[in-house]
Amino acid sequence: METKPIDGKAFAAGLRARIAEEVAGLGASHGLKPGLAVVLVGEDPASQVYVRNKAAQTLEAGMASFEHKLPVDTAEADLLALIGKLNADPAVNGILVQLPLPAQIDSMKVLSAIDPAKDVDGFHVVNAGRLAVGLDALVPCTPLGCILLLKHHLGNLSGLKAVVVGRSNIVGKPAAQLLLKEDCTVTIAHSRTRDLPGECRTADILVAAVGRPEMIRGDWIKPGATVIDVGINRIPKDDGKTRLVGDVAYQEAQGIAGLITPVPGGVGPMTIACLLQNTLTAAKRQAGIS
Repeated sequence: METKPIDGKAFAAGLRARIAEEVAGLGASHGLKPGLAVVLVGEDPASQVYVRNKAAQTLEAGMASFEHKLPVDTAEADLLALIGKLNADPAVNGILVQLPLPAQIDSMKVLSAIDPAKDVDGFHVVNAGRLAVGLDALVPCTPLGCILLLKHHLGNLSGLKAVVVGRSNIVGKPAAQLLLKEDCTVTIAHSRTRDLPGECRTADILVAAVGRPEMIRGDWIKPGATVIDVGINRIPKDDGKTRLVGDVAYQEAQGIAGLITPVPGGVGPMTIACLLQNTLTAAKRQAGIS
């Protein structure tokens, strides 16, 4: 069996182009320019790169970008005050606080302070609850990207058996809810699941989101299954450098999986594209535009 890679980079580029076209149309017809505010506390190198990429792609899509870079010793009260100002700013349609936050700041308190209508990360309990009961919600970007890739390549997902390995609030749980919404039969598995390999082998769609390098082996995969690898892990190479791998043993999956997202170049590029999609959606809802 030939295993075909899912090109998330190409799909994300097409999605960003469609978003840019719609943003231009909103400006022409309604005078509306969606705005995204990104807050970074501290100087984590990976977070800095990620925030820089978000800002660049926000501007490329024709949106307004508002960056707030705060020192690592910022008090929780000061961050909450900034969020209050962004909540009240009509030019800001989406607010994203880059995680992780320094130890003196309660991440849950900060995320809960964001107006759910501007919560483009989809982490607020209101958006999580709306997703759980099947109402329209702003959805976490990475699982949204996974679903868009699945629907693009498989079409109708109804009736397919999906196994999500990982139960985080950021990926695992919302991915399961989105798959349920598409009428899949869904199992959430995790490190304590009995016979995890056996559970994985039942999946027509296998979503790996555990954060463990190459944990999912080739013989855990049902022949012909579609594998969505959310993991991004750095492991050492013999020359002392590192390389990126996913949560799935990619080479072992070759010839078994029908479709698979590579790492890098699979799910990763979809995250920022879906952040832009969420910002556009939030702006339209706030303006009462269908």
